[in-house]
Amino acid sequence: MLTWPEDWQTNVTFLLRWGHFLSGITWIGFLYWFNLVNVNFQKEIDASIKGKVNPPLLSRSLWWFRWGAIATWLTGAIYYALLLHTEKIDAKLGIVLVVWIVAWLLLAGLYRLSVAGGPLKDGRVLALVIVVVVLAAAWVAVGSVRQGGSNRTMAIGVGGGLGTVMMINVWSIIWPLQKKIIAATRATAETGTPAPADLPKWARRAFLASRTNAWLSIPMLFFMGAASHFPIFGTTPTTP
Repeated sequence: MLTWPEDWQTNVTFLLRWGHFLSGITWIGFLYWFNLVNVNFQKEIDASIKGKVNPPLLSRSLWWFRWGAIATWLTGAIYYALLLHTEKIDAKLGIVLVVWIVAWLLLAGLYRLSVAGGPLKDGRVLALVIVVVVLAAAWVAVGSVRQGGSNRTMAIGVGGGLGTVMMINVWSIIWPLQKKIIAATRATAETGTPAPADLPKWARRAFLASRTNAWLSIPMLFFMGAASHFPIFGTTPTTP
């Protein structure tokens, strides 16, 4: 016989996790489609076809992409706050968020420097610097939660932190730039308006942020899975 749990915490945390999984699959699914399929597809089609296909295709895809990111982040952040409350370390949430917001600010600056030229124009150099920034942020985040925290809250402090960087990339870089690119592409197709001179720079920055998200999603998913199933930080996961 099936029974429905009666305590609010079990119901709320389960619904948050369910919503987190559902929206996360939507978000990351589109992220992989953009990076594994669309990037190469765009190289194979003519400019005239891009003008007709890209505005409606990318507008619809980016709608699901960006709102999936918001839903994933919100459900995850609320769930994480409840976990920290259970472990009586509520204040750690603010510290973890600040750490990863600072990390994002550094990454955003790196993208601009890469587009401007110099050593960071080399993708390998840029990737190495990004790895250093992410590792430093993860080390600080884990250290801030370790006192009083469990494997679960430390692992989510890293995985959720990476997700925070990815979500901000979506809303602060990828979507604003893609919106301008789509508008320029539509104007060129409909009225013959010349493409803006900054269009290649917009496309490059959006690409760098999107490709960063694709790579960050791999450790992000690892640490989110490790929260309950792999005690990498040497402590036993706690409930809920």
